[in-house]
Amino acid sequence: MGGSFIMDVYDRINSIKSKKEFIDFLDLLSKDKHGNEDEWENTTIEDYLASIAAWIEDMEGYYINNNLPLPETKNWSFIATLFYVGKIYE
Repeated sequence: MGGSFIMDVYDRINSIKSKKEFIDFLDLLSKDKHGNEDEWENTTIEDYLASIAAWIEDMEGYYINNNLPLPETKNWSFIATLFYVGKIYE
């Protein structure tokens, strides 16, 4: 996966329009972690979550620097639920 995953990741993310496509992306991300761990900057759950929080803090800059439109709607409660249920769901 490696390089092709990195090259295609933004196209894949932008093409997600359904629950199944989102689940498939999570599966792909998991496989990339297991197959290419040396390419992952954040290898612990603590570092991964801290990195996400830091990115959210500066996400406006990411969109501006990449000439991308900032998403108008963000359901923060739903996003928080996704992360929380990963802790408790079997």
